[in-house]
Amino acid sequence: MDIALLRTFVTVHRAGSFTRAAALLGLSQPAVTSQIRTLERQLGRPLFLRQARGVTPTSIGDELAHKAAPHLDALVEITETGLDEESAVRTLHLAGPPEFTAERALPALTALTRDDGQSVTLRASFGTAEETLEGLGAGHHDLAITTARPRGPLLTATPLCDEEHVLVAAPRWAARIGSGKLHRDAAPSLEKFPVVEVHESLPLVTRYWAGVFDARPVVTGTVVVPDLRAVLACVIAGAGLAVLPRYLCDPALESGEIVALLDPPVPPLRTYFLVVRTGTLALPHIARAHEWLLRAAVDWS
Repeated sequence: MDIALLRTFVTVHRAGSFTRAAALLGLSQPAVTSQIRTLERQLGRPLFLRQARGVTPTSIGDELAHKAAPHLDALVEITETGLDEESAVRTLHLAGPPEFTAERALPALTALTRDDGQSVTLRASFGTAEETLEGLGAGHHDLAITTARPRGPLLTATPLCDEEHVLVAAPRWAARIGSGKLHRDAAPSLEKFPVVEVHESLPLVTRYWAGVFDARPVVTGTVVVPDLRAVLACVIAGAGLAVLPRYLCDPALESGEIVALLDPPVPPLRTYFLVVRTGTLALPHIARAHEWLLRAAVDWS
């Protein structure tokens, strides 16, 4: 079986589209379509179901991708780094949410870049869980950190750590709300209070209200900014209430710049996962980074 055909097939499987696969491979879409049809004729079975938006693999397609993808990744690794394992310096492409990646993952991985003959170079990119997993599947990243557990056999996820969420505000807002206004037995109304969030849908506040009060908040975002570090800065400045991960807001809580408004017995948690393409942990630089992050995460939860 032609390895070039398998490479095109795996790229289409990961990209979910002939068009995206063609862009990744530097080929025309007709060329990709022709190669997939050739492979299907050789196997005597369809590998994809064509749909209005992209393609969906058949069961045979999924099975072939699961078997072939790790070996193709290993071949690509050999061609990119050469055969000199001791002197090769590899590049690790890491992707994840901006705050967690910047505050926790990258500092934990900096030792991998030391000049000891086994170092790696790091390239980081930020994105949503959906963007990150799509990029990982398409081969743009080697290792992804995400709050969504992927489905299917081509991506393998390992739980990394749990993130505790805290309802916080600046002291002046805490004083206005009053210690008797927030009770975990009854959902408070936030209609009179400004809220700082990362998206118009208020994902963190909504998740907190569902977990603690078993209710939905009645509120609109006063300040919406897509970075939790900016949300924290706005809360410190007195812009309103927010739900933030404890690791990010602990220093401000300890200094008194912000106040935790509630201390539920079971705080809402969000789980982070380390995700790789199945089989790529056989590659030393990915395996090392994966192991280092798991070790560091022992002190994060």
